[in-house]
Amino acid sequence: MIGRLHHLAIDCPDPLRLAEFYAELLGKPITYRSDDWVVVADNDHTSGLAFQRAPDHRPPQWPDPAHPQQMHFDVMVDDLAEAGAAVVALGARQVVGSVFEDPAGHPFCLIPRPGWAPPIRDR
Repeated sequence: MIGRLHHLAIDCPDPLRLAEFYAELLGKPITYRSDDWVVVADNDHTSGLAFQRAPDHRPPQWPDPAHPQQMHFDVMVDDLAEAGAAVVALGARQVVGSVFEDPAGHPFCLIPRPGWAPPIRDR
């Protein structure tokens, strides 16, 4: 091993807004915030998602290869329909099927919880 993952840093126009979206979606707290950098993680001693201000951010346009994804999450859920409605209520936009865009335009997918994973609501 050469290193350990610290954060997945995601460029966006409004770090706090996008961090609030993912904090609610994933049930994790915001553990650090400044004007240009906000972190969502289990606690302030663990790795997580970092949202970095990018004033000239150009959102991806999935599946257009001229505007690539940049990154995407697969988020496991217990119920696709219920989760889809919940993420739209948070500010996501449904693109097609189980593909959504977060408030900054990054695509993410809702996937059915695999049988080996414990139920989401029992966390």
